[in-house]
Amino acid sequence: MFDTAGREVGTAAATSADGKGVALDVRVAGISPGAHGIHIHAIGACDRPTTVAYSSAGGHFNPTAKQHGRLNPSGWHVGDLPNIVVDSATGRGSIKTVVESLTLQDGLTALLDADGSAIVVHANRDDERTDTGPAGPGNSGARVACGVFRVVPP
Repeated sequence: MFDTAGREVGTAAATSADGKGVALDVRVAGISPGAHGIHIHAIGACDRPTTVAYSSAGGHFNPTAKQHGRLNPSGWHVGDLPNIVVDSATGRGSIKTVVESLTLQDGLTALLDADGSAIVVHANRDDERTDTGPAGPGNSGARVACGVFRVVPP
C-alpha cells in the first residue's frame, strides 16, 4: 500500500480461509496514530489524482447492495473491515480478520474479479454504522493509503 505521496506504508495479504471466506492480514506504518477506517474498494486501481486521492479505486466493494458498516442492522458491504489502529509509540498498526462473505476468485463476491479490488485506509476512524455522511461512509474521511490486490505466484 502507498500513501498519497507515493511512499510505501503497508501490505495486505489475502488468503483462502479453508472454505470459510478470505483471511486478511493488513500491516501499516508511517500513517498518523489512532484508529483508521479500512475497506476493500470495488476496483483494483490506486491512481493518485490531484482532486480526490485514490478515487480510481471506486466505492466500497458492495456487490450484494447492502448498507455500510459492520454494526449496521440492515447488513453491511462485503468490503467493510474492522478499524485498524496505529500505535503512537511504534507508528505501526495491523489487523487480521476473516471475511466470511468474500471469495478470492469465484462468484459475485470475488476479490479478484474482472476489474480487481483495492484496499484503502482512511484518515479517520470508521463508526461502522453510518451509510452516508459528510466524510463518506462511516465518516472515515479522506483516503490516505491504497493498495491493489494481485495474485502472487508461489
